[in-house]
Amino acid sequence: MQRADVIPSIVLSGYALGRIAAQDAGNEAPAAQWRVLSLLDRQGAARVGELAQAARTTQPGMTRLLGALERDGLVRRSPDPSDSRAVVVGVTTAGTDALRTWRDEFRDTLAPRFASLSDDDWRTLTRAAEILAAHTDQNDRKDASQ
Repeated sequence: MQRADVIPSIVLSGYALGRIAAQDAGNEAPAAQWRVLSLLDRQGAARVGELAQAARTTQPGMTRLLGALERDGLVRRSPDPSDSRAVVVGVTTAGTDALRTWRDEFRDTLAPRFASLSDDDWRTLTRAAEILAAHTDQNDRKDASQ
């Protein structure tokens, strides 16, 4: 594989693994729900517009998604401490618990697909995951500061 093809391959494989895990686990929640809960869990409360930008969706679309998450008790809206005219959205304890359960479910669903990997392959995947996480966290911090 050529160097230029590695990152796109990882991204597409990640999407495919997410779809496979959701199907195999029977998880019908939209992927956007887990992306938003993950963002809030990592970065803390945020405004709707910030979440829409970070999730690469429209503000009306994000507002609809947050409404559903709020009805399910997974997020909570509250006044923005820095601007009383605005609101921020934060993940609730139930949202954090749902996110943890989803991650555990996906891990357990996908584990059999990787059971035959060698220790060397696991070390390679572990290092790749560390590198990707570092670059994702770096990008999240940059998006939040804009």
